[in-house]
Amino acid sequence: MKSFSLKKFKILFFLAVFVLFTNMVISYSNIHKLYSSQQSVSNSNEIMIRLEKTLFKYKNAQSARYNYLKSTNTDYLKTYLLWQKQIDENIKILKKLTALDNQQQNQILSLDQNIRNQLNIFGIEIDLNRDIPVNEADKVALENDIYKQIQTIEDREKELLLERKLILQFNFRKALAAFFIAGLINLGLITQFYYLLKDYIVKLKKTEIALRQSENRLRAIIDAEPESIKLIHKDGTLLEINASGIKMMEVEDADILIGKSVYTTVTPEYQKSYRLMHESVCQGNKETLEFETISFKGNRRWMETHAVPLPTENNNIFLHLAITRDITQRKASEQKLQQQAALLDVVSNAILVKDIQNRILYWNKGAENIYGWQASEVYGRKSSQLLHKEHSSVQDDALLSVINHGQWQGELYQVTKEGKDIIVQSRWTLLRDDKGQPKSILAENTEITKKKQLETQLLRSQRLESIGTLAGGIAHDLNNVLAPILMSVQLLERKLHDPQHLRLLKTLETNTQRGANLIKQLLSFARGIEGKRTLIQIQYLITEIEQIIRETFPKSIQLNLNIPSNLNYVCGDTTQLHQVLMNLVVNARDAMPNGGKLEISAANILIDEYYAQTNIYAKIGAYIVITVADTGVGMHPEIQERIFEPFFTTKEVGKGTGLGLSTALGIVKNHGGFVNVYSELNKGTIVKIYLPVQSSNETNLSCCDESEDLNGNGELILVVDDEPAIRKITKSSLEAYHYRVLTASNGIEAIEIYAKYQQNIDLILLDMMMPEMDGETTIRMLKKINAQVKIVAISGLVMNYNTDSQLNLNVKAFMPKPCTGKDLLHTIAKVSREFR
Repeated sequence: MKSFSLKKFKILFFLAVFVLFTNMVISYSNIHKLYSSQQSVSNSNEIMIRLEKTLFKYKNAQSARYNYLKSTNTDYLKTYLLWQKQIDENIKILKKLTALDNQQQNQILSLDQNIRNQLNIFGIEIDLNRDIPVNEADKVALENDIYKQIQTIEDREKELLLERKLILQFNFRKALAAFFIAGLINLGLITQFYYLLKDYIVKLKKTEIALRQSENRLRAIIDAEPESIKLIHKDGTLLEINASGIKMMEVEDADILIGKSVYTTVTPEYQKSYRLMHESVCQGNKETLEFETISFKGNRRWMETHAVPLPTENNNIFLHLAITRDITQRKASEQKLQQQAALLDVVSNAILVKDIQNRILYWNKGAENIYGWQASEVYGRKSSQLLHKEHSSVQDDALLSVINHGQWQGELYQVTKEGKDIIVQSRWTLLRDDKGQPKSILAENTEITKKKQLETQLLRSQRLESIGTLAGGIAHDLNNVLAPILMSVQLLERKLHDPQHLRLLKTLETNTQRGANLIKQLLSFARGIEGKRTLIQIQYLITEIEQIIRETFPKSIQLNLNIPSNLNYVCGDTTQLHQVLMNLVVNARDAMPNGGKLEISAANILIDEYYAQTNIYAKIGAYIVITVADTGVGMHPEIQERIFEPFFTTKEVGKGTGLGLSTALGIVKNHGGFVNVYSELNKGTIVKIYLPVQSSNETNLSCCDESEDLNGNGELILVVDDEPAIRKITKSSLEAYHYRVLTASNGIEAIEIYAKYQQNIDLILLDMMMPEMDGETTIRMLKKINAQVKIVAISGLVMNYNTDSQLNLNVKAFMPKPCTGKDLLHTIAKVSREFR
């Protein structure tokens, strides 16, 4: 109903405006016409008056002219000139008054021309001889013409004047009628407006009553709201506040607050932030702010306000409507949680909370350090997708266990942000809600990657040591079997001269030597070999390997060397290190059947304490690292774990013994170094050999001279060995070269024989591995009998003896089993010469 009345009121208003505008237009038109008619009548009267004046002044000018011509009195001439000037002025005015009427304009112009002609005649009369009169007939005719023109113009103007007066009267009556009609219409509109306004006022009063009731209800609702509601003016003064706001400010009445600045209730440290927020809201923006207030009783409270702009009548100006809640308790809880979180952040372990769907809810600093993900990057993301490369049944088992039993612990294989694989010891604890339902899971993860690596290295070392011990025992027995065979072959070669028999013996010797070399590789893996040591320049050793590679490897393999000239020295056995490098480059070649890149590099490095802790074989100090890298097929992690095991090989049957890398490892470890291997399937393998650095003054060179004459001079040699076959063949070999031989089957028997024949025995060949009394004990007992006794130690196991110092046993030389007769004779001759 209200909408209908307002619409009707608007229609009447616009109609009234239209009628008023129409009346104004009609009135203006009528007034304009009245003014035009009045102006026309005035012009006609003015024209008639000017014509009369012109005629009058013309007659006076004529009279002055006649008088002057008769009397030649200059006063008449002056009078004439004055009237002439006034006539010109009247003519100009007449021209202006008749400018809109062409006919009248032409008549005025003609009149002006005739008057000028008449006046010119008078000028001619003055200039000519006064005795010669002007033609009077022409002057009279001209004057009559002027009178007629003036009369004609006057008659026409009288007719126009009468006509214009009639038009003026008509326009006046028309305007009067228009004003009367407009008045009646306006009276009707005013009457209608009166009744409409009266009805609107009645309805407005009812609306005011309803609005007041609505305001009261709204005020009651606002006052019942537990949060503070405030209306703030642009200048910062408070306009309205509800009961909750009054209670928060701890005052008795709203009048104490209304009209005051809201900034006085805000603590000083937050006044700037609150002012900026208020200014932003008054510019039409929504804002949220947490701040502290001070009540009128001096109590500090934390508040959270949500501010929205409230438009005013001026759309460019907004009021500040603020809904504020007391968050003091929440802030206290948050502060407590922050303190707890700070304690959790101090912990080096990763602590995270995730919901039942594995979405991360909490992430401490320890987790950031271990995994590399910042807390802001992981919130809401699933830990199974973030920390695991692929789904594992262990995760499902862990989740099921923690839900059923409330906790779980175990090892998990996870991944960091950079894609690095790590191992963590994880402990899960189930958190429940108020109803006892599973809510979330607290996980504490401790990274044990390095620990597991060290454990793996230790287990591998123990496994290899066990294998080495077993291999050493087997090798000892095999050497005892091969030793008499190898020495027997050489004895037979001295007695047999048939070429066919000699070829058979050569074949037997070759295969026996091959078996001995195989056992030597096995022993070098098991115990290591210490041969002749000297200072070695690694660059020269790698240069020899380079020549072999370029001559024998396929052209599809590209060799790159990166060897600096300032490499330090290494103390070692050149042959053994050459064997290590050859084994590595051959393995690299076999890993690239279709070609690729082989890179050999070397560098001086310094191993620090941190690196030494991560590798059980490394020691702090200077090393040379030799790197052999290929782009071949690579190795699976499971294969990489076993590459140093003896007899383990991935090559086809007949193409590899499985002792290459195990022997290389034994050689490197015997040189005080260690080996690291990095490999990835289809990307290649990198092998790094670390050898300790030696200065040039730390190396003793052991050299031996070759003796051409291997025959003895009847020297007496005591052969001590528990193997009858070895005793027998050794005795035969020595006697064949003119030595005398005594034999003993064990250490006790050897001591007895030496005590009996001490003065005659020149040298003792002693097996170090014997039952009842081993070689070391036998040597000590012999030294008690004779401190200068000459002993050559022999063993089927590789034992590291030096001629100068090894257990202070005073062993003059060491020989491994099996050895050839020539090697044995050569060693005896060398010891006999050097220790006479």
